[in-house]
Amino acid sequence: EDVYQAIEKAKIGLEKLKKLTAYEKYKILLKVANLLESRKEEFARTITLETGKTIREARIEVDRAINTITFSAEEAKRIHGEYVHFDASPNGRGKKGFYYRVPAGIVSAITPFNFPVNLTAHKIAPSIAAGCPFILKPSERTPLSPIMLCQLFLEAGVPEEAVSVIPGSADVGQAMTTHPNVRVVSFTGSLKVGEIIAKQAGLKKIVMELGSNSAVIVDKTANLEIAAKKSVLGGFALAGQVCISVQRIFVHESVADEFEHLLKAEASKLKYGNPLEEDTDVGPVISISEVDRIETWINEAVMKGGKVALGGIQSKDKPIIPPTIVSEVPEESKLFHEEAFAPVVAVRRFKDIDEAIKLVNKTNYGLQVGVFTNDLKNAWKVIENADVG
Repeated sequence: EDVYQAIEKAKIGLEKLKKLTAYEKYKILLKVANLLESRKEEFARTITLETGKTIREARIEVDRAINTITFSAEEAKRIHGEYVHFDASPNGRGKKGFYYRVPAGIVSAITPFNFPVNLTAHKIAPSIAAGCPFILKPSERTPLSPIMLCQLFLEAGVPEEAVSVIPGSADVGQAMTTHPNVRVVSFTGSLKVGEIIAKQAGLKKIVMELGSNSAVIVDKTANLEIAAKKSVLGGFALAGQVCISVQRIFVHESVADEFEHLLKAEASKLKYGNPLEEDTDVGPVISISEVDRIETWINEAVMKGGKVALGGIQSKDKPIIPPTIVSEVPEESKLFHEEAFAPVVAVRRFKDIDEAIKLVNKTNYGLQVGVFTNDLKNAWKVIENADVG
């Protein structure tokens, strides 16, 4: 019922947004960015208290959101059409045409817990720039900071009918993505939910960012110290709760011992615990239930031949997982083929670059891959054959 009421309200919001000039939308969004800048520390602290990411990471998120909203403001002035020659067709002599862009309509935006401010900004700021009202469903785990951000949009001058926030369960999301008056669905979240939305949404524009278990290849020619430092940064930042997190590390067998020693040494330097302390590197995961899940995954990998080289679950009373490295991870384990979304990396050795590429491609995901090498041929082989991007 809340969704239906929001959609009726959004129809009025759409008409009001159509009356705003590009410059007016630009000024409104710029004001949102300035308001967010003025309350940066308040937002950062709220993010940390909601998500558990470190206060330093939360400040970075707010900075990114300010940039996102500013970029959207600038794009509001660049939404235009094009003059088209029709004489490329045999029957087009003397014919000309043009098109211009109009608001698509009501946008349903569904956001995850891990970037509650920036990923909300990624959806709602472009919506307003394009003249589209939005209905936002924030994660049930982190609703406060998205609501705070939407309040800034109203304060900056966005018509109230163009802004709706409905926290809730999957039923809310289903209503938002299946209603015939919704024209655009923007979703960031799991592959499983994304597939459900794609099947249910019908003839709507759908924009999705789903999961990953991204891989890194460490070739025998790589600078191992750099590779270890970058892999630790990519694997344990934000407690691994980000789709671009490094989860699988494939290292050439001739340098594997040295690399794993360096990787362990770098990861051991990280401080984990209270995210409000300025020197904390790795905060808690989003819930204790995630600790239980990851413990199950680690145990499965060990039972099938893997070894915990660092970390592991040390307490189930708190949602804290220390930086964890599992070596010799078998292909049939969840740590290899599913998305961990935790401060856990899986290490496996390979004999040559062709085997490494095959290991990279053994997944249902394909967001990205990284390669550390000083062999240009191997670099290009990865670029051309890795099934990512």
